[in-house]
Amino acid sequence: MTSMKDWEKKVLNSPGAPERVAQIEHELRLAAGLTNLREQAGLSQRELADRLGVRQPRVAAIERSHNVTFDVLERYVAALGGHIEVSVVREGKTTPLISGRVDRPAAQAATKPARKAATKKASAARKSNTPTPRTRAAKNRQTNKG
Repeated sequence: MTSMKDWEKKVLNSPGAPERVAQIEHELRLAAGLTNLREQAGLSQRELADRLGVRQPRVAAIERSHNVTFDVLERYVAALGGHIEVSVVREGKTTPLISGRVDRPAAQAATKPARKAATKKASAARKSNTPTPRTRAAKNRQTNKG
């Protein structure tokens, strides 16, 4: 019978294993780093979710993801009261790429609760047959065609 240590040696000595281990360690550092930031801020996943305008499972998914978009990462950090700085280090020289908080146009900064409220309003208008600006514009286009 093979012991666990023998099996571990065999797996770690297989082709590509060191690269895969390094990749997993990198993924775990990101996940642990995000979780640590949230915990240092004294927030639960649910509290952070409220700040982000998402539900708690989305925060959990972000924290365990190894492929977080920059936009999501930026929003996550901003909800904790921070900002992201990105620099490139090459040949001993550091070049900042992004420093400080990047303000977005109002249209991009809309939070999920604001979008959800707008969707509810449009849905209620449809149910009550009250025309919305969008339906009025569509009706005007149809009238002008004919």
